Amino acid sequence: MDLLMRSDKLKNVHSDIRGPVFVEATRMRKEGIDVLRLNTGNPATFGFEMPDSVRNALINNADKAVPYCDLKGMPEARESICSYHKGKGFKDITPEDVFIGNGVSELVTMALTTLLNYGDEILVPSPDYSLWTNSVYIAGAKPVHYICDEQANWYPDLDDIKSKITPKTRAIVLINPNNPTGALYPRELLEKLVQIARENNLVIFSDEIYDRLVMDELEHVSTATLAPDLLVITMNGLSKSHIICGFRCGWMVLSGAKEAAKDFAAGLVQLCAMRLCANALPQLVIPAALADPESTRAMIVPGGRLYEQREATCRELDKIEGITYVKNSAAFYIFPKLDIKKFNITDDQQFAMDYLHSKHVMIIPGRGFSWNEPDHFRIVMLPKPEVLAKAMRDLGDFLSDYWQQV
Repeated sequence: MDLLMRSDKLKNVHSDIRGPVFVEATRMRKEGIDVLRLNTGNPATFGFEMPDSVRNALINNADKAVPYCDLKGMPEARESICSYHKGKGFKDITPEDVFIGNGVSELVTMALTTLLNYGDEILVPSPDYSLWTNSVYIAGAKPVHYICDEQANWYPDLDDIKSKITPKTRAIVLINPNNPTGALYPRELLEKLVQIARENNLVIFSDEIYDRLVMDELEHVSTATLAPDLLVITMNGLSKSHIICGFRCGWMVLSGAKEAAKDFAAGLVQLCAMRLCANALPQLVIPAALADPESTRAMIVPGGRLYEQREATCRELDKIEGITYVKNSAAFYIFPKLDIKKFNITDDQQFAMDYLHSKHVMIIPGRGFSWNEPDHFRIVMLPKPEVLAKAMRDLGDFLSDYWQQV
């Protein structure tokens, strides 16, 4: 038979988090080389443990997850999600507006597949989390990247967004708190972003999975609370805040202009029905997890692991000549900038490979987040403070005489 070729829709799909640098690190580990993997936000691999509240809810209720559940998710879980978002200021939502999925990843793909037609455009941040860009491609549409400005705390550039809106633009994606930069958007900025969406009749996708991992006593404002007249699709989940990435426990909430979005919501139901239901076991823990904010808060205050890991990373980055960065306010990522002239860097993937081979530390180059210049990379700040501090000292030592060979 003829060679079977992959669909054209996959032509631009990429996942550098598990891309070439990851593949090389995996090869090295198989050869017995100890590699520090700072590529993916997977807390449990660095000694974080799920809270007792989650463990007990799972153990004590496992039998309830044996049959298929409602295609949108277990009623008790959706009720607790609805209450959580009402507590953040959402108006006029009910459990029927909540869809539980096998992680936010599944729900993003479902929502974009439901919304987008071939030739449609959607505004996605740069740097981005590649799930969004890839899912747009898979839906057969075009991601249009707007710039987040490093000189302005990595906030979205409003003028750049306005310049990229066309008659084909259907929606805008906001990632707040942000991955890969760790930026937290203030209310005033969100109001301006909402106004742009309002003036251009855009759907808003608001990825807020890190909303419980906000440091320095700052406030996270949910986009939906500022846009009761627009369709806002809010994504959230427990993977990071409650250390259960492998559970694949995510949800989305439809709010605002739901009357105008009835057909869209019916399309979501169609896709949910195709997969019968999301994994029921993780849904058992949602009420207990959302009733347990303290286990999450303990990680982000001074003395908590996430807070101290950030501080250790930044202290050492400050000492490295040729690196600048914007300190993250949320999540556990930082997106430093390299002086590419000082180091002759023209290929950020090669830089990441060179660092991996020299110091056995894996980072992800900026290209993995739709960043077009070879001058950035993402650090996942999940190892213990002393481990991160050593990795940053190793980076400084590596860069002290680094000159990229072309």
